[in-house]
Amino acid sequence: MSNELAVLMQNNPALVGTGLDEDTLAVSGGAGGGGKRISIKGGVFRKVVGGKEIAALEDRHMDVIFVKMAHKASRTFYSAGYQEGVKASPVCWSANSEAPDAEVQNPQSDKCKSCPQSIKGSSATGQGAACRLSWRTAVVLPNDPSGDVMQLVLPATSCFGDEVNGKYPFRPYIQMLANNNVSAGRVITKMQFDMTSPVPKLLFSPTAIVPQEDIDKVIAQSTGAAAVNAVKLTVFHRDEGQSQKPQPKQREFVEEAASPEPKLQEPKQEPAVPTDKPDLSNIVNKWAKKKGA
Repeated sequence: MSNELAVLMQNNPALVGTGLDEDTLAVSGGAGGGGKRISIKGGVFRKVVGGKEIAALEDRHMDVIFVKMAHKASRTFYSAGYQEGVKASPVCWSANSEAPDAEVQNPQSDKCKSCPQSIKGSSATGQGAACRLSWRTAVVLPNDPSGDVMQLVLPATSCFGDEVNGKYPFRPYIQMLANNNVSAGRVITKMQFDMTSPVPKLLFSPTAIVPQEDIDKVIAQSTGAAAVNAVKLTVFHRDEGQSQKPQPKQREFVEEAASPEPKLQEPKQEPAVPTDKPDLSNIVNKWAKKKGA
């Protein structure tokens, strides 16, 4: 990256969020490919474009709107364990956490629930499951609902567990909204790091409603290609005896830090969300430029 562009991006954080126009994509040959996502690596919100981190947020919390969510958690199992920065094919995977996908050539079990790789303590560290569970979502920033759709892959520790002081892991949070007849795409959600967790873990809470004038924008984003692709489980796949090369199913995401996997919990009734319209002034709108980018 040139020094001039670095200065422009640092002084104008919104520049990154505007995305690429059709002409720029065509002439560049799609250099920005790989999609846009939010990573929580190291307990920091990071914006990643085309596999490269371009910015980080100094704040310990961030406001988003969920425009699309996978209906179920997914699973991936690597024979040698997951290694950051190493492009490898998983041995077994499941888009619904119930059974291996049809494309899996060496399924570890016919059902994920009874699979020895999904048992707590089966990982190389002995602290979690060897088969890693995650939940794939697509989000936009509240101040720019028509802007970039970003993939947010949540590790198991951010997905399940108990409510703490009005803050919820992902699935209990969505269950709480549903119990109060509120769709996730109609509220601005604050996600913040659990400071008591030894690994990056997010908790969620509603902070405001999506303004009426933005509802149609959120709906349009939910049906776009970026959102649809963000919630699909795609893996780097190769046939036995061949060199590793991208196939139609290509692994397009980076999983976050390994951690013990909580058990699924059944929905429970929660108190209604306050109906008073919260203040919108706390929406996060600053991506801090990563040093040395």
